[in-house]
Amino acid sequence: MNNPSPRLLIMRLLTVADNHTLNISEAILAGTVFGITENSIRVTMARLVQAELAEAIAPATYRLGPKAQKLGDDVASWHTSNTKTMKSDGSWIAVATGGLPRSDRKILRARDRALSLLGFRQLDRGLYIRPNNLQGGINGVRKRLLNLGLGKEAIIFKADDFDDQRQKKALALWSDMQLATHYKEMSAQLNEWLANKDSLSADTALHEVFMLGDAGIRSVIFDPLLPAPLVDEAARQQCFDTIRRFNDEGRRLWLAFFSANTVKVD
Repeated sequence: MNNPSPRLLIMRLLTVADNHTLNISEAILAGTVFGITENSIRVTMARLVQAELAEAIAPATYRLGPKAQKLGDDVASWHTSNTKTMKSDGSWIAVATGGLPRSDRKILRARDRALSLLGFRQLDRGLYIRPNNLQGGINGVRKRLLNLGLGKEAIIFKADDFDDQRQKKALALWSDMQLATHYKEMSAQLNEWLANKDSLSADTALHEVFMLGDAGIRSVIFDPLLPAPLVDEAARQQCFDTIRRFNDEGRRLWLAFFSANTVKVD
């Protein structure tokens, strides 16, 4: 498993830390597990503050900055993803982006990220859809998309009665994700690690639980939360439960590591 970059490490710690705060000593200590130098951690934190992705709230203590808080709040709710769905009525939530600007790469990245986080796929050029099975319906999805940076000019609406060809294409938009296989393999990998964790050295356990846990959390965050019969909802629930148990173990290991290696904050 590859090591995280200093930026990824700090941003992940800021997102999952208790009270969403992180002191620089904890960040430096975490960096030692991955061979990241103290200087790299300090320089990266300074750059994140400059970019408003992190902000200092006390001496050497940080939280997510204003440009990361909305995304951070949405991502931090990954552990309740199973409560974000409702029974599908067979309709779709559609987003038309044809009238949005396309020249600004930063805006395009934010738009793509917002659509991906909510499981949208492109049906036709400039038309993205997902099943209408998210809690809050159209209004709830609209609010989340706008908070995540979609762009206020986007047209968000309920769609149904596609012609047969488009309906068939719509139902197959997520087939490349092979979700049934993913749920099975992810659950098996994490359960195997949990069963064998006591045979690992402390550093190896910390390293692996972070990397595997990060992969698991990302898979939940970007899961499209499709309704049946597009996915096996029971298999998804089992996978998500396993990821939550794995994350609980990871937090236990990392908190114990920080507690046993407390250093002065400066």
